[in-house]
Amino acid sequence: MTVGAALAVEPDEILSDPALEARARAISSGLRCLVCQNQSIDDSNAPLARDLRLLVRERLKAGDSDAAVMQFVEDRYGEFVLLRPPLTWRTLLLWVAPLLALLIAVWTTARAWRRRQPQASALSEATAPLTPDEESKLRSILAESEGEPPPRD
Repeated sequence: MTVGAALAVEPDEILSDPALEARARAISSGLRCLVCQNQSIDDSNAPLARDLRLLVRERLKAGDSDAAVMQFVEDRYGEFVLLRPPLTWRTLLLWVAPLLALLIAVWTTARAWRRRQPQASALSEATAPLTPDEESKLRSILAESEGEPPPRD
């Protein structure tokens, strides 16, 4: 993954101050590429991601704090640009959805498992050994179907 990020950030984008560059990378890794949508702008080669990386670096050079840079980008592009949106009433479903999906999966699996239990016990009862009376009836039925006289006990 580091190699991909290193290839996305072009040499002319890298700041000469290592501390500012580290801050820029930290901020960029938390911003979504609006073209790719599943990559950070630090990992994306899209032209818009490059523009956003340059914007982040310009804001840092201007003296903005990390929070101010994030807020500037969020104000300009909306909450969607954040890879890890904050927990608010608008994003609550986004944060709770994986837990709900897991609970529904567990509940569905438990219901299906409980439904199979009576079938399994009925199957085991159906394969119980025959009583002597049932065995003699079965022999007589089989003998009649084969055209032989029924065996006498």
